[in-house]
Parts: sequence; C-alpha cells; structure tokens
Amino acid sequence: MRPLRSWVIPVGVVLVGVVTWAAVTWLQGSVPAVGDQVERAKVRIESIRTALTIGAAVTGAFALLLAFRRQQLAERTQQATEYDAGEKRVTELYVKAADQLGSDKAPVRLAGLYALERLAQDNPIHRQSIVEVICAYLRMPYTPPDDQPTPTPTTQPMDAPDPTATPTATPGDSDKPGVDPREERQVRLAAQRILARHLRPTTPEGGPHPLYWGPKVTLDLTEAVLIDLELTGCHLHNATFIKTRFSGDAWFSEATFSGDARFGGVTFSGVAGFGGVTFDGVAGFGEATFSGDAWFGEATFDGVAGFGEATFSGDAGFSGVTFSGDARFGEATFSGDAWFSEATFDGVAWFGEATFSGDAWFSGVTFSGVAWFDRATFSGDAWFSEATFDGVAGFGEATFSGDARFSEATFSGDAWFSEATFDGVAAFDRATFSGDARFSEATFSGDAEFDRARFSGTTSFDGATLDGVRYDGPGPVAE
Repeated sequence: MRPLRSWVIPVGVVLVGVVTWAAVTWLQGSVPAVGDQVERAKVRIESIRTALTIGAAVTGAFALLLAFRRQQLAERTQQATEYDAGEKRVTELYVKAADQLGSDKAPVRLAGLYALERLAQDNPIHRQSIVEVICAYLRMPYTPPDDQPTPTPTTQPMDAPDPTATPTATPGDSDKPGVDPREERQVRLAAQRILARHLRPTTPEGGPHPLYWGPKVTLDLTEAVLIDLELTGCHLHNATFIKTRFSGDAWFSEATFSGDARFGGVTFSGVAGFGGVTFDGVAGFGEATFSGDAWFGEATFDGVAGFGEATFSGDAGFSGVTFSGDARFGEATFSGDAWFSEATFDGVAWFGEATFSGDAWFSGVTFSGVAWFDRATFSGDAWFSEATFDGVAGFGEATFSGDARFSEATFSGDAWFSEATFDGVAAFDRATFSGDARFSEATFSGDAEFDRARFSGTTSFDGATLDGVRYDGPGPVAE
C-alpha cells in the first residue's frame, strides 16, 4: 500500500466545505416565496440544517474511508508481523536442523533429517531448498562399510591394537572425524527414504498421496554414494545422478522422469531396475557402468536415449522398450546377453562399434529410422528374426562370430552388409529386401541361408566369400 499523499486531507476538507456551501446555496434558493415571513424563516433554517447534515455526511464518509485505510494498514502490519515471526521460526528450525546434520552422533543427524522433513511438509515454499540440503548431505564423501579396505598386516609393537578387532569410529571411516560408517549408513538410508516417501504421487491403492511434495522437485545427487536406493513409482523432475555410485541394487521401476535424467558416468554395483520407467526428456547414460543386470523392460524414452560407451557387465534387458527419439548405443559394451526383443525404435538406432559378448536378441524389433550397426561385434548369436527395418539397415564391417539370424526380417530400405564377417550360420531365409541389398566383400564362413528370400531392389554380392551357400530366390549370387 502506497503512503497517503500530503494533499489528500486538505483537499478532503475543501471538498467537504464546497459540498456544504453548495447544499446551503441550493436549498436556500429553493425556499418558496409564499407564506408569511415567519414561515419562510423557518424553511430557511431547516434548509441550512439539511445542508449542514449533508456536509456532516460527506465528512463522515471521508472519515470512514480514512478509518478503513487505517484498518487495512493495521491488518497488513499484523500479517507482516505474523509472517516475519513464522519465517524467523522456520529459519531457526532450518538452521538448527542443518547444525544437527553436522553432528558426529548418528541419532542427532537422524533427528536433523526428520526435523527437515517435518519443516518441508508444513512449509511447501521451502520444500525444494530442504530437498537440496538432503541431497547435499548425500553428496558428501562416504565409503560404505562393506567397501572398507582390509588392513595390511605389518610389524607392530607389542602394545599396538589388534588389527582384526571390530572397527570403531575413526577419522578415516567417512568424511567427518569420529563418524562410524555403519551408523552413517543408517543415516543415509533414512535420507533416501525421506526423499522417496515424498516423491511418490500416488498411494499403492492408486489414490493421491498426502505426503507428495509436487512434480517440480528436482534432485541433484552428483557424485553421491547411494545405498540400496528404492525410488519405485516416484516422480522425478530434472534428476541429476552424474558420476553417482549406486552401492547395492537401485530400483526406479515405474518411475517418471518429467525432465532430463542425467546418469552419465554412474556406477551400478548391483541390479539396475528401470522397468516401466517413463523418460519424458533426455535420458543420458553415457559411459555408465552396470556391474549387475540392467533391466529397462517396457520403459519409454520420449527424448534421446544416450547409452554411448556404456558398459553392461551383466544381462541388459530392453525388451518391449519404446524409443521415441534417437537411441545411441555407440561403442557400448554388452558382456552378458542383450535383450531388445519387441522393442520399437522410432528414431535413429545407433549401435556403431558396439560389442556384444553374449547373445544379442533383436527379434521382432521395429526400426522406423536408420538402424546403424557398422563395425559392431557379435561374439554370441545375433537374433534379428522377424525384425522390421523401415530405414537403412547398416551392418557394414560388422563381425558375427556366432550365428546371425535374420529369418523373416523385413528390410524396407537399403540393407548394407558390405565387408561384414559371418563366422557362423547367416540365416536370411524368408527375409524381404525392398531396397538394395549390399553384401559386397562380405565373408560367410558358415552356411549362408537365403531360402525363399525376396529381393526387390539391386542385390550385390561382389567380392563376397561364401564357403557354404543355400540360396533359393531371385537376384544374383556371388560366383
């Protein structure tokens, strides 16, 4: 509310005087000329009284407006006072809880976390800042107790402590002197549960969750150490896990990432469960390391899915996944089996120079855009049976050490297998090639099966080496 102008009251007084004078003049002029002098005097007196009453009414109205404004000022002052008092109390609680997180006693740190949780629940405006404090706590350096290095036996004096004794709190156990890493584990698990509890928008029964903190809460857990993380069914917005280390299993099943999901350079030591997850933005897993199995079955990637140079030490499950944007698996390493059966690639599917040490299952996959497997290495069997390639299918210089099965596959665009190496069976029986099929300088060490394959475009086997051939269909075959 703006300050009252200095001229308002003088103008109001003048206005009251003018209105009163005008009322007197008008009423005096309206006195009838009939009747005797006494009656006319009485009428004039009554008119003056009426005019003064009008003036008093105007004065009262002006005074009422001033009183109303004073009441507004008083109420706003009271509101500001209450707000300041509330903010002061919130700040004091916030600072106290943050101080508790710096304690060397686990119960005190736990109390600080739960105090922050209650503060965020009662004050929605402070939820994001409190989430950032909890994330900052989880980003602090920490080594889980299971990962503690084993002491190296050395020659010690007679009074030295027994190195095989149960470890107690030592300065090197964590980032804070005197903190027991086993107790710190419990504190960190509590912090993770607090985040998960307030990031789930629905209850198990499907109703709205009363503890949900809203869809715009962002997480920044860069370089954090997370233990047995459980974020199943959570709603995450612009979540950052760059170079985060997941100790134990990490479950994100049925979660929704409404913004970008950044997992670049992360390490999953256990199972990485992303089944049924929805990625609305960019999903970046470049250079990620999956030490255990990685399950993305039925997940949806609406933006770019980046797995370039990722390492899958266990099985990689992408069956039924929908890639609406580009899927980048260039130079990725699959040490176990790679399951992409029934997956859908609407954009570019980039597997250039990828390494498949186990079996690669692409049966029934739909490649709507370019499917690029140039210089990819398949050490196990490669299954592309009944796959659909609507764009260019590039397998130039690819190496198939096991069987390569493209039975009943459909190539609507060009199919490039130039300089590819097939050490096992190369099965293209009942495959359909609507575009050009190029097998120039390819090497078929095993049987090359093209029974009832259909070639609508140009078919080239120039310079190809075929040690065993079974062919039944139109088009040229290398001599």
